[in-house]
Amino acid sequence: MAARRDGRGAGAPTFTEQARRRQLVECTIDLISTKGYPSTSLSAIAELAGVSKAAVLYHFTSKDNLTRAALAHVLEEFTAYVTERVAAAPHPRDAVVAYVRAMVGYQRDNRRHVRVITEMLLDDHGGTRLKTPGSHDTAGRWQALADLLAAGQRDGHFRPFDPTVLSLAVGGAIDGVISHWLAHPDLDLDAAADELVTFTLHAIEADGGPQV
Repeated sequence: MAARRDGRGAGAPTFTEQARRRQLVECTIDLISTKGYPSTSLSAIAELAGVSKAAVLYHFTSKDNLTRAALAHVLEEFTAYVTERVAAAPHPRDAVVAYVRAMVGYQRDNRRHVRVITEMLLDDHGGTRLKTPGSHDTAGRWQALADLLAAGQRDGHFRPFDPTVLSLAVGGAIDGVISHWLAHPDLDLDAAADELVTFTLHAIEADGGPQV
């Protein structure tokens, strides 16, 4: 019997197996984003990928393992996008602005990924309550902002405040805007990002925030 590629006693996957795993993850993302998590079955994933259900189970031993892999992939892509743009910022203020714009910009351009995050982390009663409180901070989204704010404070660029509280407030504002956009896609996210940047700068800078 072939060894399962779930990380338990199996050797490193070959290039072909890695490609198949990526394909299955992408198919899972497609199905969750269009049909929802409950309707994303192993059979549906296998059909979309053009393989047997047994082939899916060879690479991922359960639906839970596969959907978790899909969520991890989405969060890794999201985090890398934001991190790259923040790292390129020359000043703490610019880094915070880059963070806010990247958080909104990535979700604007990757609606499929946003649907996966909401389907996986929110409950089934209107999509407004977290299945697991705190799970919205997967991959340290708001901790990363808190670290940026704390660094700016140490360098004397920002007023005194609790970086954790401010990062949660800004994060909540971003999530609120994105949630509204998902239900009302005519919302201008570029204009919303401008408002979120202004909101954030007014909250963190001693003089109430200069003009953007």
